[in-house]
Amino acid sequence: MTVIRKHPLPAPSRRSLLRALGAGGAGLALAGCGVPPARVAPGDRARADLSGRERRVDFANWPLYIDTDEETSRRPTLEAFSRRTGIAVRYSEEINDNDEFFGKISPSLINRQETGRDLIVVSDWMAARFVRLGWVQEMDRARQPNVAAHLDPQLLSPAFDPGRRSSVPWQSGITGIAYDRRRLGREIRATADLWADDLRGRVTLLSGLDEAFALLMRGDGVDVTRWRTEDFHRMCERVEKLVRARHIRRFTGNDYIKDLSTGDVLACQAYSGDVIQLQADNPDIEFVVPEEGGELWAESLMIPNLARHKRNAEALIDHYYDPEVAAELAAWVNYVCPVPAARDVLAAAKDPDTAALAEDPLIFPDTAMRARLAIARDITADERTELAGRWNAIVGL
Repeated sequence: MTVIRKHPLPAPSRRSLLRALGAGGAGLALAGCGVPPARVAPGDRARADLSGRERRVDFANWPLYIDTDEETSRRPTLEAFSRRTGIAVRYSEEINDNDEFFGKISPSLINRQETGRDLIVVSDWMAARFVRLGWVQEMDRARQPNVAAHLDPQLLSPAFDPGRRSSVPWQSGITGIAYDRRRLGREIRATADLWADDLRGRVTLLSGLDEAFALLMRGDGVDVTRWRTEDFHRMCERVEKLVRARHIRRFTGNDYIKDLSTGDVLACQAYSGDVIQLQADNPDIEFVVPEEGGELWAESLMIPNLARHKRNAEALIDHYYDPEVAAELAAWVNYVCPVPAARDVLAAAKDPDTAALAEDPLIFPDTAMRARLAIARDITADERTELAGRWNAIVGL
C-alpha cells in the first residue's frame, strides 16, 4: 500500500442556517406557484442508466477531502479506480456549505431534472433532508460487496436512513471538546467543566444548530438518539444564561481553530479531525469525548435522482470500502474511518508515522470511546423552524 500522508487544511464547516428552501417548507412554498411538490415519488427517481455506454462518473465533494499528491495534485485513489475499472471520474470540489449546495441543486430535483452529478457528499443532517424529500436513489448492495462487508456497524442504521440504503458514509467524525491543557492547567472531562469560573470568556460553541445541539444535550444527560423538544429548550435556557453572563465568548464555525491556537480561547466545541491537525503544531491541545458522551456523525455519499451513471457511482463507492483504499484515504484526511478493517492495513505499514495512525482513537475509536458515542436523531421538518429560531436568537445575542 502506498500511503501519501499530508496534514490538510481543516474541512469546511457544516453550517446549519436555513436558506431559501427550508427542509419542511420547500414543497409548500412552491406548490402554489405552479411548481411541482418538492417530494419525489419512488417511481420518478431513476432514469435509464448509461453506465455501460458512458464509462464515467461525476463526483461532487468538499474541498480537501480526498488524498492528493502534493507535488502533482493527482488523486491516487481515484486514479486507481479508473485504472481498475476503465471508468473515468470527473471530480469537483464544489460543496463548501450544505445549504448552499442544497440551494444549487434543489431546482433541478424539484422539477424532476438531472443535476449533472452522479455522486454527492453531504452531512447526515442534510442527507436526512434529501431522503425525506425523495431526492436520492437507493443503492444496489449486490453491486457493493465491500460496503456490505466493511461498513462500520455503529454507522449502519441512522434514524433517517435505516440500513443505509440511500447513503454510505464517506468519512465520519466526533463532536467533542478541544482544550489547551498547558494554558488551562487542568483536565476537562465533562461538558459541565466548560462552565467553571476559570473559563469565563474563554469558551466557544459551534454556531450551527445541527453541529452544536447534540453534545450540549448529552451534557444534560439526554439520550440524543430519542431527544424531545423539551430537552432542546432546557438546553437552550442553560446556554442563553451563559451567553448573557459573558461566559461563552462567541459562537464559531471552523474559526475556533484560530482562537484555540492563539490562546484567545482555552476550550471549545470541536471536531475530532481538526484537532488531529492542531496537535501536529501544538501537542498541548487535547480532544476529549466527555464522560457523559459525544456525538458521532458522518458525511455521506448519495446518488441523486436521475443520475446518468448510477452503476458507475455504486462501483466508486464500493471502491472506497476496500480496506486498502479506505486506509489510504484515512491516512490523508485524518477523520474517523468508516471502514474499521482499514486499521489493520495501516498497522502493517512500513512507515512508522503511518502505522501509528492505526492506534489513534480519533481515526479508529477504541471500545471505551465508542461506548460514549451516539448518533443523534435528526431534527424533523416540523421541528426545524421553531428550533432554529430559538437557537439562532441565542447565537445572535
